[in-house]
Amino acid sequence: MSKSNLIKRIIFIILVIIIILLSYSFLYGKLFPYSPLKIGFSKYEMQNTIIYVQNETGFSDFERVDTLIPAVENFHQLKFIRKPEIFIFKDSSSYIQRSPSKARFCVFYNGRLVISPWALREASENKISLEIYIRHELSHSLIYQHTGIINGYRYPKWLLEGIAVYSSNQMGTSFYPSKQKTYELIRKGYFMPPGYYGTNDEDKINLDIENSIAFVYSEFACIVNYLIQKYGLEKFLTYMKALIDNPDNDRIFRKIYSTDFGKFISEFREYVNNTSD
Repeated sequence: MSKSNLIKRIIFIILVIIIILLSYSFLYGKLFPYSPLKIGFSKYEMQNTIIYVQNETGFSDFERVDTLIPAVENFHQLKFIRKPEIFIFKDSSSYIQRSPSKARFCVFYNGRLVISPWALREASENKISLEIYIRHELSHSLIYQHTGIINGYRYPKWLLEGIAVYSSNQMGTSFYPSKQKTYELIRKGYFMPPGYYGTNDEDKINLDIENSIAFVYSEFACIVNYLIQKYGLEKFLTYMKALIDNPDNDRIFRKIYSTDFGKFISEFREYVNNTSD
């Protein structure tokens, strides 16, 4: 065999291995949320959603989920481009095998939402509200459908969470501190700078408190609340939508609100420290 033929054969074998690995990952691994095939799932197409249930799961409360869409669209003043796809898993091992996230719920940049078995269990035990959590995640899904994958990745992560918590009325439920409790913690010095969230700088912030992630999400919701309280919902929605096409937060914030984002955050912290709310 000539050297050139040997090289071609090696390249062919490598390509075959890559294709096999990618195929497995799309069907049974971490790329499953982006897979065009849903092996082992039953499809239920509803008026507003498409719900995929892994076989033997036993979940059947489809209407309850489907009716959440109008409220999500109404707050954001946006329509889903296509019916959001929701995946419900039968057991923890299947979920961990196919989901890149170990969170109760997770939305990916293509807008698909996956729901863990323990989330359903906690909802049945009244530890969390299934409706509130799904509305939270549908907020992400709606924005991601409009941004696309690239701008979805670049969209300010603090704002995504702040909008989701605020629009679903999540503060004060389950593990999330209320607005009043969040303000109390901020006055004690606990604060996650929005620009740090989702970056390496996040580790620089000491949040030695119970359910620190829930606190951070509520903090971001409080920032959203303050923006709406001070400037109005219409201007806030203009800001939210402008970031869909250009996720440059500093530039868009300055254009919409005529002030620097950093200056606004300092103003927010001063407001919290001087209010009895």
